[in-house]
Amino acid sequence: MLPYSTAAEAEAALGRAMSYAEGAWFRYSAGMPDYYLYCHIVPMLLLVYTLSSVPLALFELGAPSIALRYKLQPRVKLSPSAFLRCYMDTMGLLLVTIAPLHLVSYPAMAGIRTGLPLPSVGETVAQLVVYLLVDDYLGYWIHRLLHAKWGYDNIHRVHHEYTAPIAFAAPYGHWSDVLILGAPSLVGPSIVPCHMTTLWLWLVIRQIEAIDTHSGFKFPFNPTNYIPFYGGAEYHDYHHFVGEHSQSNFSSLFTFCDYLHGTDKGYRYHMANLVKSTKKMKGAATTTMATPRSEAK
Repeated sequence: MLPYSTAAEAEAALGRAMSYAEGAWFRYSAGMPDYYLYCHIVPMLLLVYTLSSVPLALFELGAPSIALRYKLQPRVKLSPSAFLRCYMDTMGLLLVTIAPLHLVSYPAMAGIRTGLPLPSVGETVAQLVVYLLVDDYLGYWIHRLLHAKWGYDNIHRVHHEYTAPIAFAAPYGHWSDVLILGAPSLVGPSIVPCHMTTLWLWLVIRQIEAIDTHSGFKFPFNPTNYIPFYGGAEYHDYHHFVGEHSQSNFSSLFTFCDYLHGTDKGYRYHMANLVKSTKKMKGAATTTMATPRSEAK
């Protein structure tokens, strides 16, 4: 809760006029306890999950001929009821796992501030970079351990029921899997505290990234074209395609942990073979098209 009862008091404490964003934050949060602000995370993540996933599902179901051009595994087709079942199951799972996790994790976020001034763009970006790196490193090793026999058979295999992932399946899995793999997202903010607005932004970004990597689509405007070392949908799709026996592509965000530890060799071999096959097909098509012209001479 902000220690100011009026905007004038807040500006006096700042020693300047509030910015538009700070004024909006003051009006919204001035009388709200910090814990209530922290609890915003739960409905926020549920809303982001829905708004980010539903358009992809509708695109695949409503325009299949167009969607197939971008599908990474076009032979796998799910019915509308399968999409709905995945969404409902996952929403229920999030309510009984992620919601309690965030509601009880507040003490670990003791350094999160809610007051004024709001963080600068530079501060926010620097903190987000730290959170991305921490989450990626911890997530890599946790994910890799979950692919050991006991972890996979008893926990992680549920998530791999979708060998061709869809956006709805990003947080789908065993309840303990969701908690274990979701925990690293909170480690960064707990060791490098930030403003509440930065925490909200970070968790929204992380949710959108998970949905993107599980989307099953490779669009021309894919983030992998613009973000260095970002794995993206194609990278993670291979991990699901191999499934139980996968020893590749454990990273959830970037690719350098897999590269440094040699757990991307299967993927690189697979991609090299795809490139060779594509070149051969193009060469054969060119030869076929050229033959009639040469015969005409």
